[in-house]
Amino acid sequence: MKNYRERLLDEKIEKKLKSTGGILLTGVRFCGKTTTAMHHAASSVRFDEAELIREQATLVPQIVLQGDTPRLLDEWQLVPSIWNTVRSEIDRRSEKGQFILTGSATPSDDISAHTGAGRIARLTLRTMSLMESNDSIKVVNFNDLFVKNTQIGGLGGIEIEDYAKLIVRGGMPALINETPEIAQEAMIDYVENIAYIDMRTLSAPPTPERIAALMRSLSRNISTESSLEKLAAETGFTDKSPVAASTVRKYLDQLSEIFVLEELPAWKTHIRSSVQQRIKPKWHFVDTSIAVAALRILPNGLLNDFDVFGLFFESMAIRDLRIYADMLDGKVYHYRDSSGLEIDAIVELPNETWAAFEIKLGSTKSIDKAAENLQKLLTRLTPEKAAQCASLNVLIAGASSYTRKDKVNVLSLGHLFV
Repeated sequence: MKNYRERLLDEKIEKKLKSTGGILLTGVRFCGKTTTAMHHAASSVRFDEAELIREQATLVPQIVLQGDTPRLLDEWQLVPSIWNTVRSEIDRRSEKGQFILTGSATPSDDISAHTGAGRIARLTLRTMSLMESNDSIKVVNFNDLFVKNTQIGGLGGIEIEDYAKLIVRGGMPALINETPEIAQEAMIDYVENIAYIDMRTLSAPPTPERIAALMRSLSRNISTESSLEKLAAETGFTDKSPVAASTVRKYLDQLSEIFVLEELPAWKTHIRSSVQQRIKPKWHFVDTSIAVAALRILPNGLLNDFDVFGLFFESMAIRDLRIYADMLDGKVYHYRDSSGLEIDAIVELPNETWAAFEIKLGSTKSIDKAAENLQKLLTRLTPEKAAQCASLNVLIAGASSYTRKDKVNVLSLGHLFV
């Protein structure tokens, strides 16, 4: 494809196409799934273009499977029965790289309940990280943070005002070159469509007004461990129109089904017997542009309230950490224990090596406190788990990266790359 903007996931897509019969590429609407899939596909069919195509795929599915490979089946969940047909066709052909399926929602029935294990690999495309949107100056390699005693350093790049703009603009590929104001106009419509259109694709869809209210509540409580009860109270319109916590939990799951919302789970690890972990998750939208659009916040609004700015910056940092961790097959968690110690992010790799991140805007006082918390974390863990720590890091909205004398790294989010 001409003018294709490369994604970090491209490398994994190519590897999976060489090792499995097909891949399932999921992600929130507008994140670039179709464009990325087209970049790797030799032919395609789009199930969202015409009812006739969906009817053919349902009645005579072999028709839509014919074409040069890899063959893209875009928005496959609109014809859920195609899943098992693709799986059977992969078995029949016994060749690698036959199909790419993309989807922005989980099907409303259980036709695709079969996992496709050994036949179809699953990958998630997120919105663009600062590296992918070329806002990072790429001077600190994320991989180095998982090698003990690596010294890091870098100067320059985006400043605090730029981070405020990037939070509002977000990482949707089609909006990367827009101003924050224009991007937010588009995202306001996007957020409304989530409540009034996207959710209607699910089984037992909720009331759009309830979802819109919940999204505003989640945005106000971004980067926090808000209870279901608190979210329920803020989602109800009046005292006479309450929402049960169990209903809110259902709504959260439904927003996750369309990849708009993603849980940041608590890190469950080996700790000393005197410490109790808290296991409540945090919730983050897949992109900060969704949250700020729900609240109609522009860059000046963030710069005038650094407490709010800090929470939204944390959410953007979590987005990027997830994207970079994906490339190492890592997972991102948060930590909190009974003493009140909280660490914003733990990235753990399959070999159990891990790195910890406190996320701050970047004042000297906040960096010192964050470094102290990171050092405390090591005292909460068993010696074996502490020994698996590769690095302790304070991730900031600044323009300098360096390793402190206490071996804690101070990292600019706008310096990272993979």
